Amino acid sequence: MSAKKKRENQEKLEKAIATLQQVAESTITPRNIRKLVKDAIAMLQDEKTSIAVRAANAISLLDEISQDPNLPSFSRVTIWSAVSTLESIRE
Repeated sequence: MSAKKKRENQEKLEKAIATLQQVAESTITPRNIRKLVKDAIAMLQDEKTSIAVRAANAISLLDEISQDPNLPSFSRVTIWSAVSTLESIRE
């Protein structure tokens, strides 16, 4: 993978993490969902796995979270935004 592609992927990852932190820090988001979002952020920050694998694992967890009926619409839209950023990460 080229250095440029790696840098782009890293920037996308950081953007997705920043987006998810808005949900994790929001008081209108239920506590159990905030915990799951924090788990997704931790997954994305785990440098033991490749960036594409981290993105795929986080997308899977975030898809589950976004189906939760207790999720406020603001949080759902924000999570979808992070997922679309993560989906653009490719190796």
